[in-house]
Order: sequence, then structure tokens, then C-alpha cells
Amino acid sequence: MEQMASGRLCIQPLPGYLPVAATALNASILREPVGKGWKSVMLAWEQGKIIHVGAEAEVSNGQYLGLAAVRKLRRPRGYRDPALDRRLTNHRMAAEAKMLARLCNSGLPVPHLLACEMSNGTMIQSLMPGAQLVDVLRGGEIDVKSVLHEVGNVIRQLHSLGAVHGDLTTNNILWDSEKGISLIDFGLSQSTTEVERMGLDLQVLSECLSASHPEHEEALDWVLEGYNNAKNLTYTGSDSPPVKSKEVINRYNIIRSRVRYHS
Repeated sequence: MEQMASGRLCIQPLPGYLPVAATALNASILREPVGKGWKSVMLAWEQGKIIHVGAEAEVSNGQYLGLAAVRKLRRPRGYRDPALDRRLTNHRMAAEAKMLARLCNSGLPVPHLLACEMSNGTMIQSLMPGAQLVDVLRGGEIDVKSVLHEVGNVIRQLHSLGAVHGDLTTNNILWDSEKGISLIDFGLSQSTTEVERMGLDLQVLSECLSASHPEHEEALDWVLEGYNNAKNLTYTGSDSPPVKSKEVINRYNIIRSRVRYHS
């Protein structure tokens, strides 16, 4: 993946699909001024339904070059200085794009990055199969223990690659009966080997499970079992050996005790 002077990115394509080169992106984008800001209309994108409108971005599904895809559109923040807003948006988008490319190359179940137009805050990713874990856990038609074991296993794989998610909630974890668990929305992710950051990932998920899924009292225990028993891990974070799973779990317990003390 290479960043171009225009602010676009050359993305490694999905195997067997049409490559998204800089020239293809140039040809597929038409700029139109809108009010005080700017907007690009990607002619290769066929809009579907809006999935989510959050504080950071609007997310919708659709088709991109014939592929089922998701578009993440970061809108300008009116309360910020425009130049500062553009710099922050570009920095966050570049970090997310690089993270997705690295994790995809490592075989982690995350979206493939199909296109990234930095100038207007547009990122297009492959559509991952399955439903959000928040709905799956509330549906009551699955083996919850088995699914949460797999969740822990995938999180351990992520951490072994020297990365943390930053927003591990059941909204950002998908489950499919055939493909299993996948992770989405890496807008707050970081490349790091710090055990504290990894423990914080588990703390965020713990708080989400407690608040949104209190009916599953053993949910986090099952996640931690899967995390601790993960095998066949690869590690590309640094020259240092991977952080042991027990170290991360111990740090999570320390973080949890700090949170309880201050609350």
C-alpha cells in the first residue's frame, strides 16, 4: 500500500478481483463543491442503506466495482479549524488503512481495504459476513460459550500481531455460522506491544458485556478462556517476543481493580 501525492492510497486488491490502482481511483472520482466543505462522488460506488451514523462517521453498505462493500464517510467537524480537521482526519484514515492492510496480510478476519480517498474522508472496505455480536448474543440461538471462546481466540491473534483494536465492543465484532468471528471498525486501533493497551482492550469488552449482556454472567470468563488457549500465533509487532496471554489477563485484572476503586 502506497500513499500518493494526491492523498489517495494504492490498495492491495482482494485475490481474483480487479485491482484498485491510483489511475482507476482518479478515473472513478468526480469532485463537487458542497457549501463550505467539499465532497467526492465515487462513480464506482453504488449506495445501499445507511447502517450507522456516529460521532465520527456515517457508515453505509453498497457495491464497489461489483463487490459487496461498506463505505465509511468521515464528515468535517464544524467546530474545528478546517486545516486542523483535515490533518486529523488524514492521520486517522491513514493509520486505519495501514492497520487493515497489515492485518489482512497476516490472515486476520478483518475487512479488506478496497479504496481510500483521503481528501473527502471516504474509505471503502469489503463487507464482512455475519451479524453483530450484540444481536447474536441477544438472539439466544447459538452456543454462547463456543462463540465467546472464538472471540477470545481472535483477540489474542490480534494482540500477537502487535496491534490493539481500541474499541472492542459487541457492535464491532461479527459472527457468522460458517465464517465464524471477524473484527470491524479499526478507527481507534494502534500498533503496539504494550501489555497495558492489550489489557485495556479486554477491559473495554468486559464493560460492554456487563452493560449490554448481563444475562450472560460467564461471558468474559469464556472470552478469557479462548484468549488464553489460542494457538498457532504469529508475531510481527517487534523484535521482542510476544506478550504472554497470562500477562495480558493479569494486567486486565489490575485495570479492572483500578476502575472499581475509582468508581
